[in-house]
Amino acid sequence: MASGFGAMMARMNYITRWGLMRSGRAETLSEHAAMTALVAHILACCAIELFGAEDVDEKRVVCRALYHDAAEILTGDMPTPVKHSNESLRAEYKKVEKAAQERLLGMLPETLKGRMSEVFDSAALSERERRIIKAADKLAALIKCIEEEAGGNTEFASAKRSTLATLAEAPLPETKYFIEEFLPAYSLTLDELLETGNGAQT
Repeated sequence: MASGFGAMMARMNYITRWGLMRSGRAETLSEHAAMTALVAHILACCAIELFGAEDVDEKRVVCRALYHDAAEILTGDMPTPVKHSNESLRAEYKKVEKAAQERLLGMLPETLKGRMSEVFDSAALSERERRIIKAADKLAALIKCIEEEAGGNTEFASAKRSTLATLAEAPLPETKYFIEEFLPAYSLTLDELLETGNGAQT
């Protein structure tokens, strides 16, 4: 029988996020996963090159970030205010998430399960790598808030404030660097972004 794993991953295209919010443009789980992986890669490279992190592997970080919400293909995207409304609900959701991950892994050929199971297992990461992925997840959400704000949608204003507040709590140096060095550009127009390239070497 053919493996359904890849085709199930492709169904991230059909899962929309921010279910309780009025969005100017719907964001899919696939888009969020890609943005989280991209930001995680930048953070990991900053950690290594700028802050001397020896317990960070950017390839491992990117792979885990890419799959970090894969369980939502089966569970759907539970809104953050609901997911974190109390500890018992959060614990139960973790169980559901774990079961969904195991079902997805069960779709893999036996010869691949050992290697590919690592992308679902945070225990395979260092503490700093886990924190980088968590920060990247929040930054990806923040970028969505900025995008909506730029389009004139005030619906995401409170989400933007709360996400910034969460990121400000004991940030990693690479997270702080990203916020200061990279984040402002997400509010720029295309022409303004192209101009930043002209001064990148200064």
